[in-house]
Amino acid sequence: MNKMDGSGRGPADPQGDDGLAAIGGEVIDIVDAPAIAPAAPLTHEEIRTIVLSLMLNMFLTALDQTIVATALPTIGQQFRDVSNLSWIITAYLLSSTAVAPVYGALSDIYGRRAMIIVATSLFLVGSVVCALSQNILTLILARGLQGLGGGGILPLVQTLVADIVSPRERGRYQAYFSSVYVAAGVGGPVLGGVFAEHLHWSMIFWINLPLGILSLALLLPRMKKIPVYHRPRKLDWAGGVLLMASAVIFMLVLTWGGHQLAWLSPTLLAMIGSAVLLTFAFIWHARTTQEPFLPIPLISGPVVPYAMISGGCALGAMIALTVHMPLYYETVYQLGASEAGLALIPLVAVTVIGAWIAGRVMMMTRHYKWSAIVGAGMATLCALTLAIAIPLPLWAVLTLLACYALGLGTCFPVSVVSIQNAVARAQVGTATGALNFVRALMSSFAVALFSAILLMVLGRNISIGEQGGGAHGITPQDMIAGFRYLFGAAALFMATAATLFFLMEERPLSGPPDVQSAEMAE
Repeated sequence: MNKMDGSGRGPADPQGDDGLAAIGGEVIDIVDAPAIAPAAPLTHEEIRTIVLSLMLNMFLTALDQTIVATALPTIGQQFRDVSNLSWIITAYLLSSTAVAPVYGALSDIYGRRAMIIVATSLFLVGSVVCALSQNILTLILARGLQGLGGGGILPLVQTLVADIVSPRERGRYQAYFSSVYVAAGVGGPVLGGVFAEHLHWSMIFWINLPLGILSLALLLPRMKKIPVYHRPRKLDWAGGVLLMASAVIFMLVLTWGGHQLAWLSPTLLAMIGSAVLLTFAFIWHARTTQEPFLPIPLISGPVVPYAMISGGCALGAMIALTVHMPLYYETVYQLGASEAGLALIPLVAVTVIGAWIAGRVMMMTRHYKWSAIVGAGMATLCALTLAIAIPLPLWAVLTLLACYALGLGTCFPVSVVSIQNAVARAQVGTATGALNFVRALMSSFAVALFSAILLMVLGRNISIGEQGGGAHGITPQDMIAGFRYLFGAAALFMATAATLFFLMEERPLSGPPDVQSAEMAE
C-alpha cells in the first residue's frame, strides 16, 4: 500500500502547487484519507484559543508531577506511613507511562475529542479521590487512576497540535509547550510547599478541578472545527495489554533495582525475564495480526526510530541530571534545599530557548535537523567539560549547565515534528503516543542508570532528597568523583542523540515558508 509521504497534507496545512506536484503519480490508499473534512480552515484566533487551552491542559499533568513531591512529608505525617510514600509517585508514573501509546492509538480510531474528554475526566476524577483519601492505600490507588488520565494528555495535546498546525510551524508551538513544563517545574514545588504548610495537602489535588474544567470549556466548543483524521477500525486489545504489561514490569524493575531489590536478585531477574518475554510476545502478535495495536512498520524506517530514541536520550539526560544535581549542590557547595532548587533553573528553563531556536529554524530553512545535531553536539561538549573540569566555581557550573540545556532543548521539537511528518495522517496519534512511551522509558532508564553509577562510585546508597552538607557521610571530594561519571554519562546520551539525528532522514516539511504568515495573532 502506498502511503502519503507524511508531509501532513490536509485542510490545516495546505500546500501550493509544488506540494501537489510532489505527489506525482503516487497512489494514495483511501484508508489514509481523513474521514471528515472541515467546513473551513481555522483562523489564527481560533488556533490561538485552542493552543492556550491545550497548554492549560498540559500544565495540569506537568504541575502534578512536581507539586506532589514537596507535600510528601506532610502526607506521611498525617497517615503515619513513611515507608510507602514513594508509591504515591510510582503509581502515577507506572500508569501514565503504560497508557501513553494506548491513547495515541485510540485517538486514531475514535477521534481526539472523545479521548481528550476521557483522559481529562479520568485525571480530574482521580484528583478528587486523591483529595478525599483517608489512608495511604486509597491515595496510592487514586494516583494510579489519575495517571490513567494524565498519561494520555501529553500525546493527545501533541496530536491535536499536529491536526491544526502544519509541520513547518509545529516546532514553534512545541517551544510554547516546553515553557509550560518549565513553569510547572519551577512553580510546582513552591506551590506544593505552600499548600502543605499553610493550607492542606489535599489542595494540591483540588487545584486541578478549576484548571481542568476551564481547559475543557475552552477546547470542546472549538473542536468541531478541528480537522478529523481518525479512521475507525477494530481495536487490538491483546496487543495493548501485552505492551502495557511489559511496560509496567520494566518500569518496576527500573524503580526497584538497586534500592528495594539488588540488581542480581532472583526476583528482579525474574521480572526482567518476564518483561522481555512479554515484549517478544507483543512483537510476534503485532507481526501476525491484520490490524495491530502498534504496527511494527510504523516505528521502523529511516525517520521514526531515530527520532524516537534521540528524543528519549535528550529527555533522559535532562531528567537524570535534574534529579541528581541537588545532591551535588548541597554536598559540594553547601547549599540549602531551596537554594539547590533555584540552582536547577538554568538546567530546566533554558531548554525552552533551545526549543524556540529549533522551531524558528524549522520554519525558515529546509535543512532543519541540523539545529538538533548542532544543539546535541554542544550539549555533549558542555557535559564533557563538566566531567573533566570539575570542581569549578558555582557560576561556572551553572553557565555550563545553561549551555547544555540550550543545546538539549533543540532536540525536542525536531524529534516530535520529524515523527509526525513521516507518518500518514491516520497514524499521527499512534506515532505520537509511541514517542511519549519511549521518552518515558528512556527517562526512567536514565535516572536508574545515573543512580546506579553514583551508588557504584560512592559505595553506598544515597537517597534523592537526602540532606547534603555531610549529613549523609559523603565528602565533597567523593561526590565530585561520582559526578564526573554522571556528567560523562550525560555526554554519552547527548552524543548518541546527535549521531541519531545525523543518521535520520530529513524529509521536507509542508506549510507556509513565510514566517510572518505563520505568526500567531497576539
